[in-house]
Amino acid sequence: QVQLVESGGGLVQAGASLRLSCAVSGLTSRSYNTGWFRQAPGKEREFVAFISSSGGTTYYADSVQGRFTISRDNAKNTVYLQMNSLKPEDTAVYYCAAKRSPFVRVLRYASEYTYWGQGTQVTVSP
Repeated sequence: QVQLVESGGGLVQAGASLRLSCAVSGLTSRSYNTGWFRQAPGKEREFVAFISSSGGTTYYADSVQGRFTISRDNAKNTVYLQMNSLKPEDTAVYYCAAKRSPFVRVLRYASEYTYWGQGTQVTVSP
């Protein structure tokens, strides 16, 4: 059974940092590509960042480029999202998603992913 469990969310002030974690079980490390998405109230789920199975390829949404960093520790089967210089508009529920694939191709759409976590709330106050 595949499980993705996010953690690390919270309430912070603008300018602060948070690191989200996504612990993956049921999938062999290096066998899946991973993305982070977020969904604010009343808005559609949007792509945030992608990392390939090896960690060698990353891709970011323009809105977070230069502020967020995605990484993975395959020994721990965990994917991270380091978020710096947080803004109130970053407030959302953040989800990690995975797709088992031997290919390196940036996946930017929610429909491309097979497995999802339950989400973790990030709230940034002005």
